[in-house]
Amino acid sequence: MTAKKVDPFSLEIVKDSLIAIGDEMFYTLGRTSMSPIIYEVLDYACGLTDARGQLLTQGHGIAGFIGNLSFMVRDTVKKFAESNQLEPGDIIIINDPYSGGGSHLSDVGLVMPIFYEDEVVAFSANKAHWTEVGGKDPGSFTNDATDIYQEGLQFPCVKLFDAGKVNQALVDMIQANVRFPDLSLGDMWAQVAALRTGERRFQELCEKHGKEVVLASIDHLLDHGEQMARKELTCLKNGVYEAFDYIDSDGIGNGPFRVQVKVTVTDDEFICDFRGSHPQVIGPVNCSFTTLVSDVRTIFLAITNPSQDINDGVFRPLSIITDPGSIFSAERPAPVSVYWESGSAGGDLVWKALAPILPDRLSAGHFLSVCAVTLSGKHHVTDEPFLIVEPSVGGWGAGEGQDGVRGQFCIGDGETYNMPVEIAETRYGVMVDEYSLRCDGMGAGEYIGGSGVIRSYRAMTDKQAVTVTFGRNKFLPWGVNGGESGSPNEFYVEKANGEVDGPFGIYARYPLNKGDVVKLVTGTGGGYGHPLKRPAGKVASDTKNGYLTVKQAEEKYGIVLDPDTFSILRETAERQVFYP
Repeated sequence: MTAKKVDPFSLEIVKDSLIAIGDEMFYTLGRTSMSPIIYEVLDYACGLTDARGQLLTQGHGIAGFIGNLSFMVRDTVKKFAESNQLEPGDIIIINDPYSGGGSHLSDVGLVMPIFYEDEVVAFSANKAHWTEVGGKDPGSFTNDATDIYQEGLQFPCVKLFDAGKVNQALVDMIQANVRFPDLSLGDMWAQVAALRTGERRFQELCEKHGKEVVLASIDHLLDHGEQMARKELTCLKNGVYEAFDYIDSDGIGNGPFRVQVKVTVTDDEFICDFRGSHPQVIGPVNCSFTTLVSDVRTIFLAITNPSQDINDGVFRPLSIITDPGSIFSAERPAPVSVYWESGSAGGDLVWKALAPILPDRLSAGHFLSVCAVTLSGKHHVTDEPFLIVEPSVGGWGAGEGQDGVRGQFCIGDGETYNMPVEIAETRYGVMVDEYSLRCDGMGAGEYIGGSGVIRSYRAMTDKQAVTVTFGRNKFLPWGVNGGESGSPNEFYVEKANGEVDGPFGIYARYPLNKGDVVKLVTGTGGGYGHPLKRPAGKVASDTKNGYLTVKQAEEKYGIVLDPDTFSILRETAERQVFYP
């Protein structure tokens, strides 16, 4: 069959329509969801794929989900479509970490085939973080699980809707096995609404322009994405680049674990070889291969064309290799609750390997970890149970010509948002004592690393418990070109009796009573360039603004300041020699 030729105007209309559909799906899910982790933080993703599972468009949200949707749909195609078991109105539910676009069990995916003229022409798909999927701990994703069965309900690519009729038995099972069924099921119905929005809009697109024009346009757009990526590859310096680092801990006392990558860049390929990294571990910091793919894709986009519209054609030059059963490609029944610690480390290795040769695209290292917090207990006003589930912001690394940004989410979280103080204090049994920048002087350089943050929650009732997963606690955000490392992610507990416990990186179910404060402190990013090259005026301004102390200005930057006025008194001998 000869491919239909499509005029450039139709191509552009179809492309923009697909993007608009992805965005409308995204807004539909966010505005109809029940959980703050979705409607405030935006911990979800929506998109369309073609009939083979190739990603066509994805609404803004979690960068760590770039790739998850494609794998979900491909698993659905393999299980149902190849044996003609899909019908209009079907919706498949899936959260299997080891296949089907898995991350951890809390990220629940839904997939819907889109039929037009009795043919599957595309798929509507989304993935959202449910507040609860059961398991041994409130919030489900725990940092001391030792197998997948402790982490919650598993949905192994099964039908939630069959020809438009809901599988009520499955819904009843979900309701009986999660701690906050109104939230989890409410979010599930929001996902269903988003899928149906995508279905309706895609069918309207086919009705308006013709199925053949739409499908031919899709093939062209995928090919165009590939062409754009390969064009950018030719601008990179060919070679082999390597990096290694360590994952702090598995959450149950083991570690650190060495991980490594060899990146081979040619005019046609971008190969990331993670073989030789640590095997999967007993604690839940393992990730699936899907997660590794998603994190590496994020860095690949940053390197090649960060403004490029996402589709699977863009990633055709990218190859990812790892050992089966490794910490980057875990196999059942390895736990994966806090999968981002290894997944983000994989993307960070590629970033670290290429940052020295791509100063215009890649900065120094950032705080990296999702820095996840779950805090549960009874509300002080309603006496109802509450559950905080949220990521944390931190500092990003400096780059050529610019300081690091302050108080932003890690790269895996993408375009998410923090929980507003007003929401936290209203919905949960806590008081927010402090939310401020962490100004510790770390990440010194000609361009300084961005500040982390300090966020303090005061328990308003007894018998609360907080589970904190702060990676990058021992191995710090790395500097580039003479820049110094940033600071660790860590947390403390300031008890009502005046005792202070910590610092900790990973801790499960730390008990809090009324008046106790959990102080969450995220890292400062790495610096870029030697600190003694930072202009004296900037050092004085940094000190006046509180990013540095007078002592740090002298010790790190060679600038002696008046402690009262912050005016420059003199330069140290070391600075005068280094930077005459």
